[in-house]
Amino acid sequence: MIIGAHDTGPLICSKNGFWLAISTPAAGKPTLGGRRGSASTTPGEWERRTGLRLRFIYRRRGPSLLVTEGRLNTKGRAVASRSKTGHGVVTASIFLLVPQVKLSKRLDLARDAERAVDGVLRLIVARWV
Repeated sequence: MIIGAHDTGPLICSKNGFWLAISTPAAGKPTLGGRRGSASTTPGEWERRTGLRLRFIYRRRGPSLLVTEGRLNTKGRAVASRSKTGHGVVTASIFLLVPQVKLSKRLDLARDAERAVDGVLRLIVARWV
């Protein structure tokens, strides 16, 4: 199924018809937390893991955002700010929200299969005695 997706370049839509959440580097590394076999973090899992609330920002042009108020640590991840004065607090975009994503076609299996067949035929003719 994965190879077929890279061969055709499908259109990916969300299950419930709303948004696909694409994590940014400020979200940190994805974990295998709540969903079995999944290496992506959902906004709900991210809120539970960090204890920070996400805020929805709608934009007409470009993707909408889920942002949080906090600070960025040395690795560029959003974490809770311990400052009482608000020094160093930034608004970090954690997720980009898009209605759908079109994957680019990365493979051409028909072309590669033809090349493999032609290569085998050349090898047979070259070794023919």
